[in-house]
Amino acid sequence: MYEGNTLYTALPLDLILRQGRLAAAEWEIPVLAGGGNRRGNGNDSLPDSIYNGMSSAANACRQKFIGVSENGGVLHVEMIHKKRKEKKEKKTEAKPRSASAVMRRRSAVCMTILVVCGAAVAGKLLKVSVVDNQKYETLANNYHFGTMTLRANRGAIYDANGTALAWSATVYNVYIDPKQYQDEMDAIEKANAKKEETAAKNNEEAANLVDVDQLKQSITTFLVETLGIDRAELEESYTKSGRYYVLKTQVEKDVADEITTYFDKLKLSFIGEEATTRRYYPQNELAAAVIGFTNGDGDGQYGLEYQYNDYLSGVDGRIISAQSANGEEMPYRYSTTYDAEDGASLYLTLDSTLQYYLEKSMSEMVEKFEVNDRATGIIMNPKTGAIYAMATCPSFDLNNPSEIYDPVVAAQLKELPESEYQDAYLEAREKQWRNKSISEINPPGSTIKIVTSASAFEENLIDLNSDTFFCSGYLQVQDAKIGCSLRSGHGSQTFTQALTNSCNPAFMEIGLRLGVQKFSYYLQGFGLTEKTGIDLPGEVSSVVVPEDKMTQVDLASGAYGQTNETTALELITAYSAAINGGYVVEPYVVDHVIDSSGNTVLQNARTVKRQIVSEETSQTMREQLEAVVSSNPSHNAYIQGYRIGGKSGTAEIRATRDIEDDYVASYCCFAPAEDPELIMLIQADYPNPEIGYYGSKVVTPYAQEIMEEILPYMGFYPEYTDEEAKEMNVSVPLLQDATLDTAKSTLEQLGLTYEVVGSGSSVVSQSPTTGTSVVKGGKVLLYTEQNATPDLVSVPNLVGMTASQANETMAYYGLNYALVGASASSEGALVKSQSVPEGTQIQRGSSVTLTLSAGEATD
Repeated sequence: MYEGNTLYTALPLDLILRQGRLAAAEWEIPVLAGGGNRRGNGNDSLPDSIYNGMSSAANACRQKFIGVSENGGVLHVEMIHKKRKEKKEKKTEAKPRSASAVMRRRSAVCMTILVVCGAAVAGKLLKVSVVDNQKYETLANNYHFGTMTLRANRGAIYDANGTALAWSATVYNVYIDPKQYQDEMDAIEKANAKKEETAAKNNEEAANLVDVDQLKQSITTFLVETLGIDRAELEESYTKSGRYYVLKTQVEKDVADEITTYFDKLKLSFIGEEATTRRYYPQNELAAAVIGFTNGDGDGQYGLEYQYNDYLSGVDGRIISAQSANGEEMPYRYSTTYDAEDGASLYLTLDSTLQYYLEKSMSEMVEKFEVNDRATGIIMNPKTGAIYAMATCPSFDLNNPSEIYDPVVAAQLKELPESEYQDAYLEAREKQWRNKSISEINPPGSTIKIVTSASAFEENLIDLNSDTFFCSGYLQVQDAKIGCSLRSGHGSQTFTQALTNSCNPAFMEIGLRLGVQKFSYYLQGFGLTEKTGIDLPGEVSSVVVPEDKMTQVDLASGAYGQTNETTALELITAYSAAINGGYVVEPYVVDHVIDSSGNTVLQNARTVKRQIVSEETSQTMREQLEAVVSSNPSHNAYIQGYRIGGKSGTAEIRATRDIEDDYVASYCCFAPAEDPELIMLIQADYPNPEIGYYGSKVVTPYAQEIMEEILPYMGFYPEYTDEEAKEMNVSVPLLQDATLDTAKSTLEQLGLTYEVVGSGSSVVSQSPTTGTSVVKGGKVLLYTEQNATPDLVSVPNLVGMTASQANETMAYYGLNYALVGASASSEGALVKSQSVPEGTQIQRGSSVTLTLSAGEATD
């Protein structure tokens, strides 16, 4: 092409080749501008510069320029291939490549590059559009849209009566904007300077100046005192570079309102508040191991809070709004709101009242017997598996779960060096949170004899009318000499006596009658080799000697409660099957779940896994266990007027620590014996053996106390036999302000006597006081004059006396008494303890509770 007001031409990028030669080529040359001389073939002519240029171009392409013609303003250039002049080459030289070969090679290289580049581009496109689609879509949405989360309210947890055990409330995180703080303080100082400048011009003294330093100190003091935060940390926050720094989380609404009012009056805005939620546990430590708690993010971490987290959490909502290039929200019409769906609420089978009675008595037991490794208790419906109460003691406060609440453990931690403290603390905290009923295993002790007995009855291996079991104090099984709790032996016994005596050799014999195969079959059938399936996290499996490895010694010791280890829940579930008709049921804690709209989204109910023994066998077990309680009331949870069945247990632990004197004391009982509606198991791990370690001594008195409280609460009332009615205790009625005649008549109807003190016609005061228990025939003092001075007497020592001796002694001292424990008519019944210590000065007529025992505890 030539420049200026001249012709421009465009040459093609490649040549059309045929069989290695260029037959002809036509280049279309649009005439954009004319001028200059023309040269060419025929009548056509070209400007010299074009002609020369075409010739040069032709030579460069190894073509020969023929000429050019014009047609419709387009010049057609003709060329033909100019043959290479062959030179004589040496035979060793390679034959020159043709133009077509060169072009093919170049085309191949270009094509390869194009293919590689195209593949790379296609791969990148695939990655962006498919593989990383969500990533880039999110980035784009974040750029174009702003999102604000609407937190869903976590569902509540209620007991069987609707009492709240866990609920959430709105609290606030209080934060500071350090930059805003600096800006506002600077603005006040500038305002001061402007006032001073104006005043100086007017020859006046500046007024209404703000002392910035004093203001800062006042603000700091207010926040420190109101939020309870560290002063140094607060002052450090003023100098931080960001726009957001949290001073205190989960601030109650009244405190947050106080802060808002304070800063509104100052017209300062560098302190902000954001609403959040806080989990509250209004019953504090009640059923702590069952309920569990949430973490800092509001997610369930333990117990029901963890197990049912998906139900409780709900679904967070969102407000999505379009935003400008500067990140600012655009008007409301560009936003969309997705409402939060609040979490569902749990309604439990747990009853707070039963839970309270269980925990109260267990706490007293743990303290009195210095239980070293915690205690656990379960109250359950044996027919359905519904859990009425489940406790681990000592417990902990769900509102502050990280504090160690066991005073013994807390004291031990304080004595540790700093290098050992953290690991020991974390271990203690983890143990404190663990639900002992389902997360720890122990030998069941004599309570397993119920399973052994039921299995043998089902296999017709025991005849109640003819079988006897001889106990010499031990039984030789292969090379092992296994002793009885009574070293001197029980002698010849019926089955009922063997069960009442909790005779180990008798149950070893029964286990050997069953044999390894059948004993293993029933252990599995009663659910003692599997998890119960309760709707709580952290349940562990039992450790049972498998059938193919069980020796005769394993069989014998396992039959009376050693060798194998189970959880408390597995044990009470197996016990339930023995008395409920033979059905192994699946325990559960949550009765139903209701969503935020009031719909029932989950309903739990009785789940039967299998029937392991017949109803006939189950009835036999109920009768035998009731006989154990009634024939040995001082060692069992005997309560006048109630039919109760039960069995104590004491398991020996030798492998867990260096010393051998470790025991697990337990007691399991049920009522009403003829048709059980509740069953209770309590275990105490490692009581102080110097104080007591037998289940009948450590646990039974507290089991009896609990049953006395919960049976009337659950609607079961005593029904007395004639014999019981004669010796039962009477509650002293309210007689104050009654006429003397009315008071006398009331006492006579209750089988009580009276003594009138004074000359008045109505009762001013009485002794014993209203509600006090006394035996029938007791004497009530009726005071008929104001300001009467009561007589004081010293309580005698009654321990070791028979009921008759105690009655004579108390009458001599002018005192009343009530009897608990064994029946006064029981053979060998003696006063084991008295509620008021010897020598204590009390008012004449007062009552002392005497506990009778028919003998020493052996299990």
